[in-house]
Amino acid sequence: METRELTCIGCPLGCALTVTMNGEDITVTGNTCPRGAEYAKKEVTDPRRIVTSTVRVTGGSLPAVSVKTKSDIPKGKIEDCILALKNVSLTAPVHMGDVVLSNVADTGVDVIATKNIL
Repeated sequence: METRELTCIGCPLGCALTVTMNGEDITVTGNTCPRGAEYAKKEVTDPRRIVTSTVRVTGGSLPAVSVKTKSDIPKGKIEDCILALKNVSLTAPVHMGDVVLSNVADTGVDVIATKNIL
């Protein structure tokens, strides 16, 4: 049996969670809402993250644009995602929501711009 202590990020309360794993049986305590249990189970079985970064822009009002993955990606793919973004360069104009890089690191998730650069 394995036990992990987590802080929930499912809502602003930040509950202190205790996750007990006994094989495939996962028990979560300390959560005050259902999102806490969902977050904890996902975190111990398939941790995922939203990745944020910046990408160079030529010919725009700013030299870079902020970007993020459209949804969370496996935690083990974060470095591959960042390395893939390292060589991306855009030409202005860039609009919020534009796809900057499709299927980053073979995750099936796109990286999108989060700001307008004109």
